[in-house]
Amino acid sequence: MMEAMDSTELGDCPPSAKLVFKVLEYDGPLTQKQIVQESMLSARTVRYALERLEEIGMVDEDIYFADARQSLYRLEEPVAADGGLDDASAADDACCAE
Repeated sequence: MMEAMDSTELGDCPPSAKLVFKVLEYDGPLTQKQIVQESMLSARTVRYALERLEEIGMVDEDIYFADARQSLYRLEEPVAADGGLDDASAADDACCAE
């Protein structure tokens, strides 16, 4: 699913950005504080890694409704060439909706 994006765009990123990507991939949407706890990186390093991932369009920042002072970070959904969602992620969503 994310391997194609992972290998091409993530290759130029620093190791901290790759680790943050993997943390978000495994643990789902997280706040910056939660990413710091999971990755054991400093807050400054996580902030920089998230900026890099946002620049290349791999991470999306949303409002964290439990505490509006924080943001919730999640991986961008892969987009197919026709502009729709990738078939693999659409199939995952379909089987989980039941």
